[in-house]
Amino acid sequence: MYNFNFIDVVYILLGAVVTFLILRNVVAYSIKDAVRSAHEIKEIARKEAELESRQRVAESELLLERKKSDLEKDLNARKRELDEWEIRIDKQTRELRLDRGSLKRRELELVERRQSVEQAQFEYRKRLEKIAEMSKANAIEALKQELRAECSEEIAQMKNEMLGESQEKIREEARRVVVDAIQRFSTSATSEMSATIIKLPNEEMKGRLIGREGRNIHSFEAATGTTLMIDDTPGSVLVSSFDPVRREIAKIALEKLVADGRIHPGTIEEAVKAAEVEIKENVIKLGESAAASLKIRNLDSEITTLLGKLHFYLSNNQRTLEHSVETAYLCSIMASEIGLNPEIAKRAGLFHDIGKAVTHEYEGSHASVGAMILKSHGEVPFVVNAVAAHHDEVPMTSSYAVLVQVADTLSSTRPGARNETLDGYVKRIDSLEKMALSFSGVRDSYALRAGRELRVIVEPDAVTDVDAGSIARKIRQRIEEEYTFPGTIRVTVIREQRFSETAT
Repeated sequence: MYNFNFIDVVYILLGAVVTFLILRNVVAYSIKDAVRSAHEIKEIARKEAELESRQRVAESELLLERKKSDLEKDLNARKRELDEWEIRIDKQTRELRLDRGSLKRRELELVERRQSVEQAQFEYRKRLEKIAEMSKANAIEALKQELRAECSEEIAQMKNEMLGESQEKIREEARRVVVDAIQRFSTSATSEMSATIIKLPNEEMKGRLIGREGRNIHSFEAATGTTLMIDDTPGSVLVSSFDPVRREIAKIALEKLVADGRIHPGTIEEAVKAAEVEIKENVIKLGESAAASLKIRNLDSEITTLLGKLHFYLSNNQRTLEHSVETAYLCSIMASEIGLNPEIAKRAGLFHDIGKAVTHEYEGSHASVGAMILKSHGEVPFVVNAVAAHHDEVPMTSSYAVLVQVADTLSSTRPGARNETLDGYVKRIDSLEKMALSFSGVRDSYALRAGRELRVIVEPDAVTDVDAGSIARKIRQRIEEEYTFPGTIRVTVIREQRFSETAT
């Protein structure tokens, strides 16, 4: 048996103590590790719970948004239904009002008829009482008066029929006069538009026209009052101006400069002055020639110059001077047929568009400006009024104004007069009529006077007088916004009710 000494005991105790300390540290570390793990697990659980809570909140919010969107859609659908119901109710209310008004009118008519029947019965009773007290001669006289009163309506009807036949004969005679005038006078086809394109011999000429730092082109534009457009188009330049006389002066001057080859401010000024003199002489010759072709003499020099300028003004490719001469011939022929003075009619027709030569210098339409100029030169009142009234801007005071308006329309709308094809004309007329029919309450529409008047017929039960005026304004605005047309277009809206009965 082993005997333990003191040192062994000490070693054993030391070993036991060390072992105890080690075990205690291990246990303490394990406890701390377990506590730390528990905290981590708890933190993870907390975060997971928080994430799950947020997810649930997000899902709840999404669900609420979906429900809100569904509710809004349902609300909008119900609003639309309410709007439709309101429209239907308004429509039915208007129909009920119209029906109520119609019923009231019928009630008034029935009351009036009842009163008229009662009045007739009363008068018949009085007449019977009176006849019973009459002698034979008095009864015969009363019978004559009654027959005369009854026959007066038939006589008036016969009078109206005879007047209608007379008016139809007058219309037939007017058609014959117009057709005869057209057949007796014919002009050439439409003139070609004046060319504003100037041909150049080579591309180097463009640089010479521009000049150093643009001095040549600036001098040319200042002298002529036009715009010289030089671009990449080979072999040509373009002269642009709203004044056709200035454009013609610029054209002649530029052609002379190109032919001469010497281009600088001095030669430009000389060429423009020479072109102005040439155009002035040409204008006077054209005016005198137009007056001479109509055998109109002793014209004022200013009037002759204005007539010559009309040669350079075009309307849909028809020269205004030729159109004026043609209108004068038509006026003269028709005036001779109906017994008016052909000389006055001829002057009115020739001068009717003279204001177009100076409309850029005065305010107002060419008709009013032309009438003002003619009046200042002592023209007779018949001619002045015919010129001022040929587009219905002022009232007509004589038959000469009617002749000018008719001849103007004939000259400008006859086939071949202006650069407008028949298909284009028909489409424009059809488009005007369809545009008017697109408005609510419109029953029929007719384009008259070659498209210068649009006559619109509305339903009287669906459109009031106020609505008719509003429709006329709206149609006029649509025409101004969507259509391009020369002159004016009159819009007439007709609202009419007719009542007729047949007694048997």
